[in-house]
Amino acid sequence: MLKDLRKRLREPQAPHKQAQAATSTAVAPQAEAVPTSADRALFRSAAAGVRPLAQSPHAVPPGLLPRPPRAIPRQSLRDEQAVLTEAMSDELDLDHLLETDDTLSWRRAGVGSDTLRKLRRGHWTIQSEIDLHGLRRDEAREALGQFLRSALQREWRCVRVIHGKGLSSPLREPVLKHKVRSWLMQRDEVMAYVQARPSDGGAGALVLLLRSARRTEHG
Repeated sequence: MLKDLRKRLREPQAPHKQAQAATSTAVAPQAEAVPTSADRALFRSAAAGVRPLAQSPHAVPPGLLPRPPRAIPRQSLRDEQAVLTEAMSDELDLDHLLETDDTLSWRRAGVGSDTLRKLRRGHWTIQSEIDLHGLRRDEAREALGQFLRSALQREWRCVRVIHGKGLSSPLREPVLKHKVRSWLMQRDEVMAYVQARPSDGGAGALVLLLRSARRTEHG
């Protein structure tokens, strides 16, 4: 019995059994179907007259759409610059608005005359200043506007503007000096100004009283 079993194990398997075993362990890959010219002609005939669907604006969920780049507020900057320029015009007739004293001081309507006396005597401490020396007209106007806006935000009450005496200007005329005085009268935050004392710049500077951020100056 044992000898017969060993003999069977030594004998080679039948060819049909080997092929069955190979078939059970491996599956032959199927050849990929290649469309023929007849298949292509049939597809074109079936798709004749078909139009692609219009793309819907809601085809992609809003949450998946890429965010547009943040716009640069160039127009806002231009508008702000235009406001600063228009707020300080060169067309204002200065002679009709200044007081007739030697220092050509100025005060807004509703501000008492004693305010000018206090400014001349240094009643308010000068908290900051801007020097417009060497700037062209447009540069000086822009710089002055930005300075006044910053002063109001910081709640400064008294500041100094240095415009120079105009001795180095063509024909030795104080052009910037007159422009600065005119511009200041057009700014709502400026309540009054006087020529600075000799120790503070004299005829080459002005001392300004600015509107309080909490209340309006009444004198």
